[in-house]
Amino acid sequence: MPSSGRPSGRAADALRSIDFQIDVNKYAEGSCLISFGDTRVLCTASIEQSVPGWLRNSGRGWVTAEYGMLPRATDTRTDREAARGKQSGRTQEIQRLVGRSLRAVTDLKGFGERQIRVDCDVLQADGGTRTAAITGSYVALHLAFEHMRRLGAVTRVPLLEPVAAISCGLYQGAPVLDLDYAEDSQAEADANFVITASGQLVEVQATAEKTAFRRQELDALLDLAEKGVGELVALQREVLGLSE
Repeated sequence: MPSSGRPSGRAADALRSIDFQIDVNKYAEGSCLISFGDTRVLCTASIEQSVPGWLRNSGRGWVTAEYGMLPRATDTRTDREAARGKQSGRTQEIQRLVGRSLRAVTDLKGFGERQIRVDCDVLQADGGTRTAAITGSYVALHLAFEHMRRLGAVTRVPLLEPVAAISCGLYQGAPVLDLDYAEDSQAEADANFVITASGQLVEVQATAEKTAFRRQELDALLDLAEKGVGELVALQREVLGLSE
């Protein structure tokens, strides 16, 4: 595809530079520092030997997530939410999205009555923090389950398939993949897609920012997202040493 006049010079269907660094936290059972270009998110997975009260005696485990941005993750300092005394609606929405995405590919009966809590801390934000958080959290979660398997707590990793997420949008009238902040702030429409390795949709978030957009434009964004997620899943498998 042509460049479509993107500020980064990338082709319309090109991801930013993607990087996974695993085992970056010596204490967490699973950890991954993921970079989507200049967006960097630290994802850590912690195993807890109990579940929420409503799951006791069910034989099922639980996977949940928390999300937050460091004060200087953006170009101006933002107060910590703890200092404000409450989480923003955006924070709550994103961490629920991350949790839903992970649970969609997890066999919750496959690791007993345990909870895995995934923390997503945005170190630097340049667009796509939620998609980076989901993609990196899958890697951290897989590593935590591998830790349990090595200890004999489970006989197999209870994950059904990989899951990843990517943003797409209409920028200067053209569909483009993996928006950075310069594009996201000027896009006519933007969307986030959470898709499994087999191509199943977990969640679609699409919003017109300036004017309404057409069904065929949404289809074009979905086509780009499927391509992008396919590339992300291949990278996840590579860093985890998994075959298809």
